Amino acid sequence: MMIGLVIFLAILLLLALIGWIIYRVTKIKAIKAHVVMYWLSSLSGIFTLAFFLTMDIERMIKILVCIVLGAIFIFLAAYLQRRRQPRRKQPSRS
Repeated sequence: MMIGLVIFLAILLLLALIGWIIYRVTKIKAIKAHVVMYWLSSLSGIFTLAFFLTMDIERMIKILVCIVLGAIFIFLAAYLQRRRQPRRKQPSRS
């Protein structure tokens, strides 16, 4: 019962995303990439939750640990990359 409700919610959000994109295109307004990515990540999170609800507990714990470790590594890589960016050179005046 709960899984069906979660999947139904995800389908409604997917239809809302498609409708929103069509609305923005017809009004000739810009669609920002970060907003679309936020919608898509929310939808994938809901579908993932529905998938996890159908799993065995041991397998679900292993997958959640892998997801958390992946998120930590992605954050760490982005942080280190941002710290190591070369400084911008000042244009030389002649």
